[in-house]
Amino acid sequence: MPLFLRNAWYVAAWDHEVTRELRAVRIIGDGVVLYRTEAGDPVALEDACPHRKLPLSMGRLVGDELECGYHGMVFDRAGSCTRIPGVKRVPPSVCVRGYPAVSRYGLVWVWMGDPRQARAEKIVDVAHWTDPAWGRNEGGSMTVDCNYLYVTDNLLDPSHVAWVHRTSFGNEDRVDEPVQTEVPIDGVVAARWLHDVEVAPFYAPLVAFDGRCDRLQHYEVRFPSHAIIRALFVPSGTGGHGRPIHEKALMMDSYNFITPVDADHSRYFWFQMRNFSPGDQRVSKVMDDAVREAFAEDRVILNAVHRGFANQATPNIDLAIDRAPLQFRRALGDLIASERPSVNAAASVS
Repeated sequence: MPLFLRNAWYVAAWDHEVTRELRAVRIIGDGVVLYRTEAGDPVALEDACPHRKLPLSMGRLVGDELECGYHGMVFDRAGSCTRIPGVKRVPPSVCVRGYPAVSRYGLVWVWMGDPRQARAEKIVDVAHWTDPAWGRNEGGSMTVDCNYLYVTDNLLDPSHVAWVHRTSFGNEDRVDEPVQTEVPIDGVVAARWLHDVEVAPFYAPLVAFDGRCDRLQHYEVRFPSHAIIRALFVPSGTGGHGRPIHEKALMMDSYNFITPVDADHSRYFWFQMRNFSPGDQRVSKVMDDAVREAFAEDRVILNAVHRGFANQATPNIDLAIDRAPLQFRRALGDLIASERPSVNAAASVS
């Protein structure tokens, strides 16, 4: 069975990384070349000339068209070949695969499946993106040497912060509190309230109240592999399901976009939205640095987990905390299995 969902938007790069210079990336095993037209629109093409399969990223741009660096074949932004040196009429069948690409939220997104199904409105909505009362951390990206499903496992596991992120996102208060799961149509949610706990170290300098807190951990992963982690801190005794949000609440939404490179590597993009200090670059810098350190802790764990499963000599076990990750894997597997075998063939743009 295929490992990846093709009919989905994946993050290919940050907006600022896609320029008039050719950029090679790999997404769900496909080699893709990215560039920007003279008008500023992102373009994504198969990174292989149909003649001798030289990566087109080794060629050059001529206006908005891409010229192969081996024998000068030229392709337009849709992937159609417009020129073959020495050939008067280019056969319509000579082309490379074109992928729909759009810029949104400071990122370039590429649709990897049937282009007829590509709708920009299917991209994850970022709440408060244009809200002047909310601040934003610019975020970052990193490569993780593991299968992307180990990352989605991690992003549906509120319990891991108590051990992996002791000095940042986590503490050991109420570690036995059960996690509630939901399975909406577009993913899986794992959440729990922790009552009367210490404010975790990362958030302690940021909250607008003193003393202990009630904390909501909301971990949500949407298909194919995009996570929204919502952190909510309110004064102790004021939080809980169905209760109004306290006026001094700290809220932070972490958006995490996981792009599978291949079966053994993933590209991880992120940024955070916050309900305080909009436009404060000092706060953004402090939070950015701390988040990057915490995510580096995740990378160490996930790389080791991948190696552990690759070399396992005995069966692994699952725990109660694995309910949400396993639900996500099953639902995603069903979506992958339901894709028509012709999706790859239909994905070329002529």
